[in-house]
Amino acid sequence: MSAPDAPAGGVTSSEATATSPDTLVTVVGLDAAGAPPHPALAPALAGAGLVVGAARHLAAVPVPASAQTVVLGPLAPALRRLADAVAARVPAVVLASGDPGLFGIVRRLRAAGLPLRVVPAVSSVAAAFARAGLSWDGAAVVTAHGRDLRPALNACRALPLVAVLTAPGAGAAELGAGLVGWSRRLLVAENLGTDAERVRETTPAQAAAGTWPDPHVLLSVAVPEPTVPEPVAGGGMRVDNQPAAAPVGGWALPESRYSHRDSMITKSEVRALVVARLRPRLGRLVWDVGAGSGSVGIECALLGAAVLAVEQDPASATTIRDNAATHAVDVRIVVGRAPAALDGLPEPDAVFVGGGGVDVLTAVVARRPERIVLTLAALDRVAPAVALLRAAGYTAEGSQLAAARLADLPGGSIRLAATNPVVVLTGERP
Repeated sequence: MSAPDAPAGGVTSSEATATSPDTLVTVVGLDAAGAPPHPALAPALAGAGLVVGAARHLAAVPVPASAQTVVLGPLAPALRRLADAVAARVPAVVLASGDPGLFGIVRRLRAAGLPLRVVPAVSSVAAAFARAGLSWDGAAVVTAHGRDLRPALNACRALPLVAVLTAPGAGAAELGAGLVGWSRRLLVAENLGTDAERVRETTPAQAAAGTWPDPHVLLSVAVPEPTVPEPVAGGGMRVDNQPAAAPVGGWALPESRYSHRDSMITKSEVRALVVARLRPRLGRLVWDVGAGSGSVGIECALLGAAVLAVEQDPASATTIRDNAATHAVDVRIVVGRAPAALDGLPEPDAVFVGGGGVDVLTAVVARRPERIVLTLAALDRVAPAVALLRAAGYTAEGSQLAAARLADLPGGSIRLAATNPVVVLTGERP
């Protein structure tokens, strides 16, 4: 295979600023809604020496007679051919469905180290919601293609609006069978972008008993449908755009999962209540003031919140940074002494005060976050803190936690080893 004298055409000067001259692989999405291909496709094909795609995609576009083709089945052979083309400086085109960056081939191509230019089209998920006439800004998008069906199924069980990219053996029938007993209506978008396109509404039981063509996208909608943009007060199903659930490894992790100095860490039993009171989720900012090891803030980050940790000790700040990296979360760290270190920080939704006196709590109250949570070991600090919260218009409630952990004794006996008691106060702004 010889390389052409010039790279593939079709890249305008404005596009070139975002695309490296060495980008020899152009990934083009074919519109799941049936619209004409992107104008960039024709010049990319004209200069291509290799075109990769599913048989239906290769048949749908004018592949030059001079270009070699690879019909996608197993991806490994195609990746090898693409790598060879890049090494030989041969421009290549990869054809994909819809937006190839949405649970698509882009991830695998990037993992293979290939230089990419991506030209997306309307995704099958966007097309399915459009054909069904539904808003999908609050939807979770999951896939059952090439992976365990259970996470996608459980997302449909837990959330009010979910789109599932399906696969043979992991489609509407299997999802419907798993959703029997849940109040859901299912919309199955079939053959999007073709003359056979249609959307069928069904129940889980009917879906389980039916036969469904591939490919299709399944939309799972709670019954009754959510109609308000914010979470329902007092419980009920989530109707905000919060697809994130609990972290895979759980929360209220044991202290051994964190580096800390001289046991200066919020104990897991206390942390469980504190994190619950802070109500972290995607779209919220939590301050962790007097962060110490950073365990509270890190667990809020694991639950989707943005976190800002304030710590006066530089060595502890390094520990927080290391702990955050260990748990693969992004925590912004401010090294400084509160309350002065709080000046100029972005407004929080919730604040955990793990260290500092009345002056720190006063500064936090002045920022008027929705919720303030603090832990106090000294009882003489409880009443002033409650008074301060109430004077600022917060409702205040508290609990004393005195956990005792099981500990082994010689001879096989077990005793209770008490941890230090602590008072957890929560202030909530009406």
